[in-house]
Amino acid sequence: MKHKMTADERREYILKLLKTSQEPQSGRELAEKIGVSRQVIVGDMAILKARKEPILATSQGYIYMADQKEGSGIERTIACYHRPQDTQHELNILVDHGVFVKDVTVDHPIYGEFTAQLRISNRKEVKKFLNQLEESSASLLSELTEGIHLHTIVANHEEDLDEAEKALEEAGFLVDKKV
Repeated sequence: MKHKMTADERREYILKLLKTSQEPQSGRELAEKIGVSRQVIVGDMAILKARKEPILATSQGYIYMADQKEGSGIERTIACYHRPQDTQHELNILVDHGVFVKDVTVDHPIYGEFTAQLRISNRKEVKKFLNQLEESSASLLSELTEGIHLHTIVANHEEDLDEAEKALEEAGFLVDKKV
């Protein structure tokens, strides 16, 4: 860009980048492309979301949702429990069964329910999520609830969800349904 963009021009450019991207765009990546700080991008995203733009913030970056089939497939919510070091094993079990891990939810005793979008569908995305977690020194949401958390999982067939749930149960990660 030859001239410095106005805030409105920058936000329009961000929307264009998100709409044409096949992959999530991190705040850092967007900041580098535009030549501003990541914090400017965070502020722009807040403004765009307030304007009702369908932007989803995920662990992999920002996604423009208008053309995506978010509701396609069969959804199920499962209750899981494991130590932080077992996160990779849990997520790999799910994606290896053809399951899309849509989100994670915890029920905090003070603040109530927290849900974070994960949008993980394969081992590459599992690895990327864990690398981002390590690089940021952030904690898993499940650490707020001593390992207990919910996942919304999605698959094309009920059998895939059943098999994934059975594998989680065999690994000791599924909260006992009788509790």
